Amino acid sequence: MADPLDRLDPVVLHHIVNTLGWPDLRELQRAAIEPLMDGDDAVLLAPTAGGKTEAACFPMLSAMTRKRWTGVSVLYLCPLKALLNNLAPRVDSYAQWVGRRAALWHGDVRESQRRRIRLDPPDILLTTPESLEAMLIGVKTDHSYLLGQVRAVIVDEVHAFAGDDRGWHLLAVLERLERVTGQPIQRIGLSATVGNPEHLLSWLQGARAGKRNGRVVAPDPTQTAGASRPAGEVELDYVGSLGNAAKLIATLHRGEKRLVFCDSRRQVEQLGAALRAREVTVFLSHASLSAEERARSERAFAEARDCVIVSTSTLELGIDVGDLDRVIQIDSPSTVASFLQRIGRTGRRADSVRNCLFLATRKDTLLQAAGLLLLWGRGWVEPVIPPPEPRHLVAQQLLAVTLQQLKIGDQAWAEEWNGLTPFDRSAAPILRHLVSEGYLNEDSGLLFIGPEAERRFGRRHFIELTASFTAPPQFTVLAGRQEIGQTDTSVLTEHREGPRLLLLGGRSWRVNFIDWIRKRVFVEPADSGGIAKWTSGGISGLSFELTRAMRDVLLGDDPPVSLTRRAQGCLAEWREDEAPSIVHPGGTLVTRAGDDVRWWTWAGYRANATLAATLPSIADPVQRPTDFYVRLREDLTFASWRNARESAGNGELLVLPDVDRRAVSGLKFAAVLPERLAVATVAARLADFDGARAALSEPARLQLGDAH
Repeated sequence: MADPLDRLDPVVLHHIVNTLGWPDLRELQRAAIEPLMDGDDAVLLAPTAGGKTEAACFPMLSAMTRKRWTGVSVLYLCPLKALLNNLAPRVDSYAQWVGRRAALWHGDVRESQRRRIRLDPPDILLTTPESLEAMLIGVKTDHSYLLGQVRAVIVDEVHAFAGDDRGWHLLAVLERLERVTGQPIQRIGLSATVGNPEHLLSWLQGARAGKRNGRVVAPDPTQTAGASRPAGEVELDYVGSLGNAAKLIATLHRGEKRLVFCDSRRQVEQLGAALRAREVTVFLSHASLSAEERARSERAFAEARDCVIVSTSTLELGIDVGDLDRVIQIDSPSTVASFLQRIGRTGRRADSVRNCLFLATRKDTLLQAAGLLLLWGRGWVEPVIPPPEPRHLVAQQLLAVTLQQLKIGDQAWAEEWNGLTPFDRSAAPILRHLVSEGYLNEDSGLLFIGPEAERRFGRRHFIELTASFTAPPQFTVLAGRQEIGQTDTSVLTEHREGPRLLLLGGRSWRVNFIDWIRKRVFVEPADSGGIAKWTSGGISGLSFELTRAMRDVLLGDDPPVSLTRRAQGCLAEWREDEAPSIVHPGGTLVTRAGDDVRWWTWAGYRANATLAATLPSIADPVQRPTDFYVRLREDLTFASWRNARESAGNGELLVLPDVDRRAVSGLKFAAVLPERLAVATVAARLADFDGARAALSEPARLQLGDAH
């Protein structure tokens, strides 16, 4: 058989051997050459640091040379600006091997640099979907000139896009880009382990799924079968508080480079401050720190040795943080996929192994971590599933494409997405609403941007229309002229005795002045006492699978990791003291404690929300769904329980959960939808019919005391 390396451009091959000093390519990189050189769509699967960037770039540079592509012929899309910043020098160095150039374009790139790109386009453009949208609708960019020669798009961390609304936005923008180029664009996704890679490939192909050749490239079969436990050292400890976690981190593994993951910005700030108080060299990274502050931390961490960086998921993806020794997880991520990304940051040196130390600060997060590691030990990983019914993004796209075209035919608009559902003719009711509310004007068979769209989105030439996600309003924090980051409005408005102190960048700051109009806060350093707080958005809660794994832990299953004596002791307490009243090996439990009646489903947040809505005759109408139980009416009887289950058809007659109208405000562009459609969208995303059906199909043991 011919060697796939022979298909690479000889200059590329020369530099692989002589510049990089590689005697051969990795298995994934070899396997990617044939499909990518043939122009097939593909998803390349490998763990973090598995060489996916090179697996995509080397064949694309070879195709660029062989086929004599000109202009911006390859787009490299990433979900994070920091990841783009990290990749740009490496991709550009590869491009220069064959006399080509790569350039960077995102929200933090200066206008002077963008101007140079418009005048002299590079061969590879690294950007985000939001910036790509801005290029399509912006008045400064001739998008036909800049993007009309695109032949391929590489989507890094494609699973991160596919699992939320940014994925719908990405697909819609790629379909519109194909209208600009006048031909199909090769689509290449780079991904860590996912539970449904073939579905991910079909999703990435968009409107042309099933019409173009596509291949999942994963030489390691475990990458397509699940999360198969990688070799490594994983330990689970129970420390009881964030302060104890800081004490342990400060004393463990001194002299090593440690990356600590937290799952909230507030926790990052609090841990960072506690470590700094213990004279640990510490750097922070989260979305509310300024770009300059994050870049300083990432740069210093890449160059330092004996230090700690504390981060939210911003450093979970493929950003290079240098020669890392340890990963520490505070409490637990909510998915196995996140854990795989995080443990994959370690073990890159030949003399090291992958490792992760879990430090649980509460009993419930210890149980969650144990359940997560139990799933991991079983080789299970979440499938990537796009959020259903993105009607709000359909509205956004209708406005964006009208801006792009300036005018569009009232019958031809659906062609702009090449038939991609739900941006096809099924969107006609949303279009009619946009016209009736003045977001679009209609005249002589043409649609134009209307006055209401100008009023709501017109600032800075519709910059708000380029992003599919929403964020609560924040105030910029400034120490002199230096921007520290952003803080939540509530920190500035809630009543507090004494001076107002903020915690940001791991340091305390005293507020001197608040500019309410410009949303700016001026501060000076303080010794201690700062408060960190941010409003979280979206639907929270754990999945059916993770919650069930936590139940299995309470029933006696241990994850296949090292458990410290503290962790063993805490789990033993769970099992002895609390488990008998909340779990049973034969099915679910319904318990009564005074007037408090709970159905312990262990089905996860969405399934429990679905069950509460499906069983209105027995569900307490005043409740918030939880991961573990549904609160039932205090007058529940065996008869009412049986009748309610029968009315639900034992899981065949489920209904969508009830929606708090305030939750709709977290849906970007919900304001341009009819209220009923916005509510229906949120309800569909809150539902878990499979989990609810599974809970209803199980036997239930009712412990109702004297109820009849």
